Amino acid sequence: MARLNASELAQRLGRQAEAVCRHYLSNGRKQGNYWQVGDVRNTPGRSMFVRLTGPEAGKGAAGKWTDAQSGEHGDLLDVIGETLGLIDFADIAEEARRFLSLPHFELEPQSRRAQTPPAPSGSSEAARRLWRITQPLIGSLAETYLRGRGITDLRGTANLRFHPTCYWRPEGDAPTEAWPAMIAAVTDLDGKITGAHRTWLQRDGSGKAPLDPPRKAMGDLLGNAVRFGEAEDVMAAGEGIETILSLRQALPIMPTVSALSAGHLAAILFPPHLRRLYIVRDKDPAGDAARDSLVDRAIEAGIEAITLSPMLGDFNDDLVSFGLEALRAQIRVQIAPEDVSRF
Repeated sequence: MARLNASELAQRLGRQAEAVCRHYLSNGRKQGNYWQVGDVRNTPGRSMFVRLTGPEAGKGAAGKWTDAQSGEHGDLLDVIGETLGLIDFADIAEEARRFLSLPHFELEPQSRRAQTPPAPSGSSEAARRLWRITQPLIGSLAETYLRGRGITDLRGTANLRFHPTCYWRPEGDAPTEAWPAMIAAVTDLDGKITGAHRTWLQRDGSGKAPLDPPRKAMGDLLGNAVRFGEAEDVMAAGEGIETILSLRQALPIMPTVSALSAGHLAAILFPPHLRRLYIVRDKDPAGDAARDSLVDRAIEAGIEAITLSPMLGDFNDDLVSFGLEALRAQIRVQIAPEDVSRF
């Protein structure tokens, strides 16, 4: 079979335009010879129109779309990329081939003018595009995963959402895989999204997906963090999302941040009014080094630094192994007396 270039692949999708729309733009509806939806990211609404009939190429081709509100326009390859949050065209083409039941690697490399300028892979803009197509955490497999880790109080977790088919791309030439994922928004001190963190999950939410690694971050991470609550004079900071959420089970209204790694924990930016920083330590050499560096920075900035240490490897290990009451008792003896009643 002859290999397809990008234009031919878009034409193949155009022949099945209605089926493509029903699958990727499921929040829309058919209106005569058009599919009507809110935008190319499958938002409910009526400002975007996809042609369901027409010639295979040129003006009025089937599969061409226009968003009357934003002025965006494109073809069904753009729809696939935007609705799934795919950044690399190779991933978009692979998903199109999967939908069309075409053999793997049938696409012939060919430059194509993107209707919407593609965000560089791993960039802050790519992270924001991914975030825009996520779904609520509550009721999702991400909630199932967190509950399986003993994390049941999910108040204040607006920076966590879910994607049902988030792409994981391995090194080398192995095919891209799609798995459910918990998506975390990384923000700066002003609340602007600068990055995203993905935790790929088992298809039933029972644990992390069997991938290596099952977590990846993208965007501008240095100094920024996944934030839970609005920090003022007191804040707790740690590495992993599950570790910080475990702390919040015991102290549900304390503002907290997850820096996602030991290296990034050492470099977090301090809110302007911060006066006391709790450093949530992971019990390993990298965690100790991050704590020491962060303590030095806090003291230099005139901020009191108090280390919170787990009994096992981290607070989530403690929560799962010993339960919430034991974790709460352990944490309360480590925090400042005035914060026991406050938080």
